[in-house]
Amino acid sequence: MSMYGRDPWGGPLEINAADSATDDDRSRNLNDLDRAALSRPLDETQQSWLLGPAEQKKKKKYVDLGCIIVSRKIFVWTVGSIVAAALLVGFITLIVKTVPRHHHSHAPADNYTLALHKALMFFNAQRSGKLPKHNNVSWRGSSGLSDGKGKQGSFYKDLVGGYYDAGDAIKFHFPASFAMTMLSWSVIEYSAKYEAAGELNHVKELIKWGSDYFLKTFNSSADTIDRIVAQVGSGDTSGGSTTPNDHYCWMRPEDIDYERPVTECSSCSDLAAEMAAALASASIVFKDNKAYSQKLVHGAKTLFKFARGQRGRYSASGSEAAIFYNSTSYWDEFIWGGAWLYYATGNNTYLQLATMPGLAKHAGAFWGGPDYGVLSWDNKLAGAQLLLSRLRLFLSPGYPYEEILRTFHNQTSIIMCSYLPIFTKFNRTKGGMIELNHGRPQPLQYTVNAAFLATLYSDYLEAADTPGWYCGPNFYSTDVLRDFAKTQIDYILGKNPRKMSYIVGFGNHYPKHVHHRGASIPKNKIRYNCKGGWKWRDTSKPNPNTLVGAMVAGPDRHDGFHDVRTNYNYTEPTIAGNAGLVAALVALSGDKTTGIDKNTIFSAVPPMFPTPPPPPAPWKP
Repeated sequence: MSMYGRDPWGGPLEINAADSATDDDRSRNLNDLDRAALSRPLDETQQSWLLGPAEQKKKKKYVDLGCIIVSRKIFVWTVGSIVAAALLVGFITLIVKTVPRHHHSHAPADNYTLALHKALMFFNAQRSGKLPKHNNVSWRGSSGLSDGKGKQGSFYKDLVGGYYDAGDAIKFHFPASFAMTMLSWSVIEYSAKYEAAGELNHVKELIKWGSDYFLKTFNSSADTIDRIVAQVGSGDTSGGSTTPNDHYCWMRPEDIDYERPVTECSSCSDLAAEMAAALASASIVFKDNKAYSQKLVHGAKTLFKFARGQRGRYSASGSEAAIFYNSTSYWDEFIWGGAWLYYATGNNTYLQLATMPGLAKHAGAFWGGPDYGVLSWDNKLAGAQLLLSRLRLFLSPGYPYEEILRTFHNQTSIIMCSYLPIFTKFNRTKGGMIELNHGRPQPLQYTVNAAFLATLYSDYLEAADTPGWYCGPNFYSTDVLRDFAKTQIDYILGKNPRKMSYIVGFGNHYPKHVHHRGASIPKNKIRYNCKGGWKWRDTSKPNPNTLVGAMVAGPDRHDGFHDVRTNYNYTEPTIAGNAGLVAALVALSGDKTTGIDKNTIFSAVPPMFPTPPPPPAPWKP
């Protein structure tokens, strides 16, 4: 049988079926063929058809696997693929087993974050009033439940709540207001860092506890007031007085049975303006709770109006406050309170006031002095200047504010220079602690405030895409400021000649004899009376209760520290000191790239310049 195909060159092309049976047959047939006998010469292509198979010397090779015969090529590919896949699986398994796993939980917390958790707990231990169930300080209970009650015709209903100032049970409203302002400022700038540390809700609860109390200390529903409460409790033991009070007695706050007087004032500009700053800054923290935020703003406005209208220092005229928290002037509080009210309301009247050159002059903004640049519960000028420099850095309001804001900005730069070791405005101890209060006792409260300001200014510059600042002709990077803050906070955390942490409960070696009534008296169902607690004050045994997170007053100018309960200059903590500590710790904590919250503080501030008119309508012929 034969098949005929179409020959492209004309004529039939005959293919024998038998010849195409196998490659071997075809090869044999072609070899037998006498090519010279072909009827006509073939061209190259036709020859390749006929001669090609004859030239194929190589035969396909196979692999006999016994039960099956496969092509060697397929066999090699199959085996190679299996080996490669096995190696890949093994390699991936090795990586998974050996490389550290990254869980979704946060990386190990840095020391600043660990210390932050503890530093905030100190405020829980200082709470007065009816404590919430989740206060988490086992040895504390409700106290001061009769504060401010029972006085007929008073402008306050009760004064239950707030915070005890230090190791006693007095509520001093001047340093307490500063403490709350500092906490609020730190939340406004670093809410993301608080969130990352899991402490945002906690710190906001602490601020609200303070704010709610301040609203009780004056007629907060009124637009105009003529008095506020300055203090609850008494601590004057001068002249050998044996009248039971918060300093003469050594009792747990829960056991107090003596009378706690209320101190009012009618000309106390410093106190009222500071409390206005506390409420105004808190209103920004709680801006999402509109009703509560507006309540705080209203209270702040009322207090500031009172501060401006009835001038005077709250600690003047021989008041007890002069002994413990004497205020040197109220001009710095006017700038500080005015700045916070401007940010809280957006009302230019407050900005005009805060930037009045006369106020700045009275506050000492232009003359320096030994304590210039030292932020404290008494003097807020350094904080106010930084707060207003923020406005210039990010919003540039221009005329008529630019000149004084530029001055504040320059002064802030000078203050930052003064913190650096290369300059000699402030001495340092051999261990490296900056002596912002020039060797006087209780230095750490000033150190932490400076560390906060330095870190915050560094973050302001970073957010403004500015790599540093000038000290005279020399340019310094923002890292230098951060390093200053870190060295000071590290000193407090234990990098000091005594290898001692000055924060109770942090590290392995910290003060065990803190000057604190509640911490030094055991909670053993025994009620110790006024003098009965003296034995716990005077014992050399460590405190039975750990006052977690309390930053003690600090070492002396020789880096020395006496862990003695009766020496409050070394071992007493305060809420004002701890507020600065919390602010510095959160600023340094976590990832540096997180930075500040640039815009929240400006939420209420209107546009600096009028909105440009809309473009004209398109021209129509």
